[in-house]
Amino acid sequence: MNAREAAYTALLRYENNASYSNIELDGTIKKYNLTGVERSFFTALFYGVIERSITLDYFISKLSERPVEEIDTNVLVILRMGLYQLIYMDKVPESAAVNESVNLARRFWAKKNSDGFINAVLRGFIREKEKLTLPDAKKSFIKYLSVKYSMPEWLCRLFAKGYGKTKAESIFEAMNRVPPMTLHANTLVNTREELAEELLAAGIESAPTKSAPHGLRLRASTPYESLLPFEGKFFVQDEASQICAEVLGARAGERVLDACACPGGKSFAIAMCMENRGELFSCDLHKNKLSLIERGAAGLGITIIETRERNAAKEDTECGEFDRILCDVPCSGLGVIAKKPDIRRKKEEDIERLPEIQAQILRESARHLKKGGTLVYSTCTLNPKENKEIVEAFLAENEDFALVPFKVGALEASEGMKELFPHIHKTDGFFIAKLTRK
Repeated sequence: MNAREAAYTALLRYENNASYSNIELDGTIKKYNLTGVERSFFTALFYGVIERSITLDYFISKLSERPVEEIDTNVLVILRMGLYQLIYMDKVPESAAVNESVNLARRFWAKKNSDGFINAVLRGFIREKEKLTLPDAKKSFIKYLSVKYSMPEWLCRLFAKGYGKTKAESIFEAMNRVPPMTLHANTLVNTREELAEELLAAGIESAPTKSAPHGLRLRASTPYESLLPFEGKFFVQDEASQICAEVLGARAGERVLDACACPGGKSFAIAMCMENRGELFSCDLHKNKLSLIERGAAGLGITIIETRERNAAKEDTECGEFDRILCDVPCSGLGVIAKKPDIRRKKEEDIERLPEIQAQILRESARHLKKGGTLVYSTCTLNPKENKEIVEAFLAENEDFALVPFKVGALEASEGMKELFPHIHKTDGFFIAKLTRK
């Protein structure tokens, strides 16, 4: 199959089976042995259609007499692909975007007139594109945000209410840009500076992260394959997560708990802060995921991690006390939309129960913290109900705990809590709170 045909079959499976996009992407690349330009085009088209489906459907609704919800999924997928090429892929000729879409319909969907319908909608866009406009922001700012940035309306309301209209739009704009890859140097074998020099010698440019002391942000879009010769000297980790591990401040010889550890990146960063000396328990609810931590630790030369199957929300009478505890709790992931397009498909009700679970994990974890110890509560989301409100409610119920101010590089939190924003800090959307037991 060529890239467009592969993208069509992958997107159709994604829509019909509600599969994870990264799993569908990897499986399709392997199945059809996509390489080079074909692989790059397929990836851009596959992820692009998923990320921009709200915007694409809006324009389809303006160009089609048939309501979007009444269009066959097979046809709708082809229309989205064609429109995505016309709107977002400047190097694709308009004629190719239309003709190849019609050819897809003829090959994969023989229903009468489907090819003519697709041809009419796409050529209609080419004719009318200068007249087609986004919803009026003055009449409905939420609808405008949703269509322009392809975000669900409930999320637009959440961000507009929590951060104001201007900031909400800036957040969404940043989330629609492909973030650069960020590496955490394996400080057990090399420094950040040493790693940067080796990468540069191989033609890979990088810059030190602004706040995290061991991070390198790659300057250009770098395929992971080009980093394979350096495996073991780094692991991929966003700067926000690196900052989180630094805030925890684990030291050599301490006893530390990573309560919700998978896939393991923060455990690796913590182990390096501990100079690979002490006890680090990396736990997760799902036993089958623990192998991710074990393999990753082995590849980095980390030996102090002990993995455990454990429900962090339930009472545990066997694990004892810890000097430091990280509660990087399961969350809605609204801060990492740029990297996980599936999150755009979430419904508001999907995240309603999360604060209850998060609060329970924080309560149970806090019971195992030594007096004078440090606990960090963190999420990769931007949602006050999962972040600040959880910590404030916990402190109201536990007078023996208090927030601790922290500073990591250029980042400072004088009140002990900090939200990180992609448009300001150039990181994932993230929340960090540092607490101590008096």
